[in-house]
Amino acid sequence: MPVPVPQQRGVPAAETPHGADLTVLVIEDDPAGSITGPELSAAAGTRVRVRTARNLTEAGRLLTDDVDCILLDLALPVPTTTTTATATATTTAPAAPDHRPEPAPGRADELAVLTHVLRIAPLHAVLVLTAQDDTELAAEAVRVGAQDYLFRGELDARVLSRAIRYAVERKRADLAQHQLTESGLRAQENARLERGLLPTPLLDGSDLSFAARYRPGRSRALLGGDFYDTVRTPDGTVHAMIGDVCGHGPDEAALGVELRIAWRALTLAGLCGDQLLSTLQQVLEHERQSEEIFATLCTVDIAPDGRRAGLCLAGHPAPLLARHGRPARLLPYEDGGPALGLLPRARWPRRQVELGAEWSLMMYTDGLIEGRVGAGSSERLGQDGMVAMVNSRLEQGLAGEELLEAAVAEVRELNGGELTDDVAVLLLGRDPERIRRRGRSTSRPGPASTTPATAAAPAAASAQRPPLYGP
Repeated sequence: MPVPVPQQRGVPAAETPHGADLTVLVIEDDPAGSITGPELSAAAGTRVRVRTARNLTEAGRLLTDDVDCILLDLALPVPTTTTTATATATTTAPAAPDHRPEPAPGRADELAVLTHVLRIAPLHAVLVLTAQDDTELAAEAVRVGAQDYLFRGELDARVLSRAIRYAVERKRADLAQHQLTESGLRAQENARLERGLLPTPLLDGSDLSFAARYRPGRSRALLGGDFYDTVRTPDGTVHAMIGDVCGHGPDEAALGVELRIAWRALTLAGLCGDQLLSTLQQVLEHERQSEEIFATLCTVDIAPDGRRAGLCLAGHPAPLLARHGRPARLLPYEDGGPALGLLPRARWPRRQVELGAEWSLMMYTDGLIEGRVGAGSSERLGQDGMVAMVNSRLEQGLAGEELLEAAVAEVRELNGGELTDDVAVLLLGRDPERIRRRGRSTSRPGPASTTPATAAAPAAASAQRPPLYGP
């Protein structure tokens, strides 16, 4: 008679701790020839419970989560009602994806009983029994999905107990490797998705230089709650934006992407200033997960001649402006409005800023200024510390990409390690000498004169997505 089925437990078979009791399901049509539980227990040094099934239908009823290993006789005939056996299988473990190879041509019928068991028990170790003179069939059974094989003539308690332990451990390793592979593929897919959501600046035809750095605070992520974008509209105005959604999780990252895309669409549609920010607040209110979620924002629209700009602040730190021959300073913050999502029907005044002929404008999120200034220190860098740091780098002659690289590296070094908050930094600049040099090169006669005007845009203006600084 079959051994009564004990109460199922939640741990799948492949997760049975080493040295614990084992439950073996023997599937063969001659149960009198099986080794008993006491024999296996004595050989294994631990308690081994044996259940016996005479056919696949009976095996389907006895197959539960607490079975650690299946001992299958390959000579067992396959009944025509295997689909019924599949339907009556009681295992509650989640099914694993079936990536097992098909049997070799001519072996399908001989391995039909094995392929059926592998289908109904994807998370269990399977040990097959075969005749002494059929080593090729035994090897093919392992290739198809069994963990090991034994010859009937060698079937004794000592050999069988060792083979069962080996099959269980090998199945555990196979499942762990499968989960690791799936996790790696999922991480790669997520990385491609997140990288595709990072912005590509639309600055073709602009005289301005562009540089950016982005580092998410989330571990093993490419995208955080910080967001930025830069576009040039047909009238020659360059619009730049940087923002920060409160929080650091994937929901905040998704909301940041929505706000960035909405800002780009509204900007290209001709909106700016208070009208644009009011519409963005409506987007935020409809898309956020809770009413406590808000976002800070800084927008700048630079006139086509590059000498003036309009500035709007929504609870965001003021940009840093460095003019030629002068130290960098923060732009006025007094006329800023509240963060998006805090106050209904709020207003955001637009302030006019004189940039001059040669300048650099750095926009950033608070992750850059909230880092510590020493391991274990409670003091934060702050805006004053950031201004002093940038000025020291400007005195060294750094600009563009090199300036941002040095600034982010120094902030991390002062913090004594990785920053916990997202960091986004955007740098726009105007250099009249470089503009004149490019103008002279494009005005020379020759084959280059047939190049479209957009091709003359500086390499920085058509830059691709910025380097990422993740853990």
